[in-house]
Amino acid sequence: MEWYEALALLIGVIVFLMAMGMPVALAFLAANIIGAWVFMGGERGIGQLLNNGLGSLTKFALVPIPLFLLMGEIFFHTGLGGRMFNAIDRLLGRLSGRLSYVTVLGGTAFSTLSGSSMGSTALLGSLMVPEMNRRGYKPHMSIGPILGTGGLAIIIPPSALAVLLATLAQIDVGALLIAGVIPGLILAVFYIGTIWLQTRLDPNAAPAYDVEPLSFISKVTLLLREVVPMVGVMVIIIILMINGFVTPSEAAAFGALGVIILAAVFRCLTWDAMRKSVTGALKVTLMAYLIVFGSATFSQLLAFSGASRGLVNWAISFELAPIAMLMVMFAVLLLLGMFMEQISIMLLTVPIFFPLAMNLGFDPIWFGLIMLLALEISFTTPPFGLLLFVMKGVAPPGTTMRTIYTSAFPFIGCSLLLVVLLVAFPELALWLPGL
Repeated sequence: MEWYEALALLIGVIVFLMAMGMPVALAFLAANIIGAWVFMGGERGIGQLLNNGLGSLTKFALVPIPLFLLMGEIFFHTGLGGRMFNAIDRLLGRLSGRLSYVTVLGGTAFSTLSGSSMGSTALLGSLMVPEMNRRGYKPHMSIGPILGTGGLAIIIPPSALAVLLATLAQIDVGALLIAGVIPGLILAVFYIGTIWLQTRLDPNAAPAYDVEPLSFISKVTLLLREVVPMVGVMVIIIILMINGFVTPSEAAAFGALGVIILAAVFRCLTWDAMRKSVTGALKVTLMAYLIVFGSATFSQLLAFSGASRGLVNWAISFELAPIAMLMVMFAVLLLLGMFMEQISIMLLTVPIFFPLAMNLGFDPIWFGLIMLLALEISFTTPPFGLLLFVMKGVAPPGTTMRTIYTSAFPFIGCSLLLVVLLVAFPELALWLPGL
């Protein structure tokens, strides 16, 4: 069988099963079993493939995923996240558009820990949009920042999605996490600048309103009590990894322990909160591990059938410049993101794109960061980006898709500008891991 026939068989089975409504992880598993039967010698091949797939689940690099997810669940269910949101809101005082800033700052912290852009968008949309509407904010000032927080969450560590991508691509987990620090801060500045510019151009878009004034001492006390401890957990994790004191797995363990200690100190650590946190983290972890299993076996089938090598050779035979090939891969990710969830896209594209990127001479850490940004941008790309429809589901009645589209565009532009900067100056992503 030619490589393109093998590739068409594997991809065709997956697409068919997904179109029939089968969950993506199970569709990949079924396609892998069929592929093993065809390419690896029937029943014996299936047994070998399953053994190899189970071996991929024993990697130590997967440990941060459940721990980072547990951090986020505890952060939410114990109310620590709500305390931080309220504190940032009070600290910003009468600043024009302050609830938009609160959404970016607090939402990024929550989204980063939760590991789910869709879940974070649903939560922030149902929590923040009605409040901002009540305060007289125009729709683009309430909806846009929520859609934008995902771009920050996916690259600023700790990011469970970055850990999963690094594991699937078999690259350094810690390096990819650390690589997102500087680009993430740049993107945060872009977002804040966008909100500031919008309020300058249209002061009525986010009218100021009276708030209880706080003395300087009260502000410092509020900052130290409600914000610094929460943010400090993430900062300590990053510093420990950058200085090489801990591995990503150890950093995740310290982070989870730190959030538990904070919840205990603030007297909001209850058995009910822990039960909900562990259950929520377990559900997402099981899904992620099933994805890893499917991806590992899918990659082996692509290699065994010759499809991956044939596809790479075919792609480079066009003799396109590396930057042109990068644009093609970026466009494919944007297109897929209109119809599929991020983990599903990674499962489908990582076994194909990373070997191609290595042949083109791209740094794997840099390319991993570009891919993460492409995945997040694709989620908010009109007309079919999934987060757009999540926002439609939780937005107040009467909110049109046109309003949601126009709200997303400025923040999509910020993310695209960051991608351009990363292409022009790769050191923005590679300098910290290089230390």
